[in-house]
Amino acid sequence: MDASWLKGVSPIVLALAATLFTWGVTALGAAMVFFFKSIKKRILNTMLGFAAGVMIAASYWSLLKPAIEMSAAGGGPPWLPAVVGFLSGGAFLLAIDKVLPHLHMGLDSQNVEGIKTSWQRSTLLILAITLHNIPEGLAVGVAFGQLAGSWTPATLGSAMALAFGIGLQNFPEGAAVSIPLRREGFSRIKSFWYGQLSGLVEPLAGVAGSVLVLLVKPLLPYALSFAAGAMIFVVVEELIPEAQRGDETDLSTIGALLGFAAMMFLDVALG
Repeated sequence: MDASWLKGVSPIVLALAATLFTWGVTALGAAMVFFFKSIKKRILNTMLGFAAGVMIAASYWSLLKPAIEMSAAGGGPPWLPAVVGFLSGGAFLLAIDKVLPHLHMGLDSQNVEGIKTSWQRSTLLILAITLHNIPEGLAVGVAFGQLAGSWTPATLGSAMALAFGIGLQNFPEGAAVSIPLRREGFSRIKSFWYGQLSGLVEPLAGVAGSVLVLLVKPLLPYALSFAAGAMIFVVVEELIPEAQRGDETDLSTIGALLGFAAMMFLDVALG
């Protein structure tokens, strides 16, 4: 399909459109609360594993690999922006993780992370997923932001593949927020509302990422790597531990393999 007509569209607009799509898929997943009041642990583990696989693959194929190639083309050490940006992204999420009160799914209220607070358990659960979605939106925004300096069908395809992959794994994430909230005693409408609201941060982070890249283009390899480091932090800190709880750990592992393969296919086929 010829997408050359998109060449005249601002990368910021494209980033906004892409992250509105990922937000919409989150809302679609959250809507599952209208059909189900609970979700089997084995299914949840598989979905979380799939999400982890998508994010791991996206971190390399859509973010780190382009960052390394850009650095090599610019004549500098190809590893430097990748290493510095990657570690900075992880450090940034670690700092937010230490400050923002949140509670991971499946844990008791005494396991709240971040500063001490009297916020309700449901609020803390929502914040955990919201924290999770920041690097996803940032990654999509930065990916589209690079179109300003190097608009090619391959670059556009890679950014679109990333947005589609993130959207794909946002579906189970939306359900993983709204359905537990229903079990917490919320109505279906409120559970859906808060479930989709957790994905609202993605368009905000996406626009911020694309604007940053446009303002400071030399930072692009660092920004791509930063987003990768932030996503890997979320995978290791949250998704994998949650997916491995219970007795169905093989299913979460299979889900991760399928997620990685799906994202790798999308990036290679479209990018």
